[in-house]
Amino acid sequence: MKHIIVEFSKYVILILIAMYTLECFYVFRISSEKKRNGIYFRQHIFMVLIHFISFLVLCFETQDVSYIFLYLLQQITIFVTLVCYRRFYPKANRLIVNNMCFLLTISFVILTRLSYAKSIKQFKIVLLSLIVSFAIPFLMTKLKLLRNFYYIFAAAGLIMLLIVATLGRTTNGSKLFYSFFGYSFQPSELVKIIFVFCIAGLLSKSTEFKQVLITAVIAAAHILILVLSKDLGSALIFFVTYVTMLFIASKNWLYPLIGLVCGCGASVVGYQLFRHVRIRVQAWRDPWSTIENAGYQITQSLFAIGTGGLFGMGVSQGSPKKIPVVESDFIFAAIAEEFGGIFSICLILICVSCYVMFMNIAIKMKVNFYKYIAIGLATIYAFQVFLTIGGVTKFIPLTGVTLPLISYGGSSVFVTLLMFSIIQGLYLLNSNSSAKNTHKEELS
Repeated sequence: MKHIIVEFSKYVILILIAMYTLECFYVFRISSEKKRNGIYFRQHIFMVLIHFISFLVLCFETQDVSYIFLYLLQQITIFVTLVCYRRFYPKANRLIVNNMCFLLTISFVILTRLSYAKSIKQFKIVLLSLIVSFAIPFLMTKLKLLRNFYYIFAAAGLIMLLIVATLGRTTNGSKLFYSFFGYSFQPSELVKIIFVFCIAGLLSKSTEFKQVLITAVIAAAHILILVLSKDLGSALIFFVTYVTMLFIASKNWLYPLIGLVCGCGASVVGYQLFRHVRIRVQAWRDPWSTIENAGYQITQSLFAIGTGGLFGMGVSQGSPKKIPVVESDFIFAAIAEEFGGIFSICLILICVSCYVMFMNIAIKMKVNFYKYIAIGLATIYAFQVFLTIGGVTKFIPLTGVTLPLISYGGSSVFVTLLMFSIIQGLYLLNSNSSAKNTHKEELS
């Protein structure tokens, strides 16, 4: 009986996520947010069913009643989040809200399957993060002088990175975390947002060569500190984000070409300087020759993805725990093994729909400062997804970054929720501005 339930459930889940994914892109065919209500309601149903079916299988597998209580807490949290956004931000972009909640739902399911204790801890962090981030859209519509604080943003970001570079805890050869009162925090995650605000403020002021040179020095300072901390994954994200924002602001093709040359040169230098970079590159090029040490993670990841095939092994039927740090860096491999390749592709497409909506919001922003913020945050999100999935699938060398909103990691989920909320605030800001302009035209 249990085997039949597991087998049947995985096909139902595949159908549900495929339908949810289709709705994500069907949204873009309808311009009015009000006319999209039917789409959003169906997405809610699909989300609830996937969550319920997954936990039903987990309960059958574990025979543990505590899973039911955790499921109810998670479901109530998602439901309250959706209702609160609908009630307090009626003009909010609900695709962003839905996708945010959907990705959190997938995170709840896979983390509970991998580690009940870590799932509880992550749930607490998500709950706190949702409460804090809920105020961000309102603040974005009120704090309109942020563009003038770019040097304060630069100083704050550099100080935070310097603190972790000098006092931070070393993990796997890199200084990533700073601990206080028994809690660990990764400053580079929060500095991503501060960095984007800083560069957006500078570029919105001017894109003349002198101003570009100032932004380049500030960006280089951030990246250099990250390199000295051996946090090369974050350094790469900062670099790509800066080059993208600079290109969009200046519309000068010379800058991305220079960035490409500098990036290639930095990669060669990094390969020569850092031993762990050489190890990762070697594991990427031929993981099978080092399967017992450096190549173990990536080979186990590839085994898991291959074992899952198109339809997956079913919830709790795989062996994802064989992969080291599977809850954070390799969570995509665990999803691919138990939920299958089709499910994984749909998950990627849902992330793509987030990026497309972020860029759609950026294009419609009338104020350059806000436009550049949306572009910068969209770039961070999309590039981080690319780095994580690319590393897990051996498309690129491993960088050690997490899959936003899905991987285990308090700093990552907190900052990603802030990013989603900031872009939501930008959407509301633009909607309010458009409504005022329409009202003025009607009066005239």
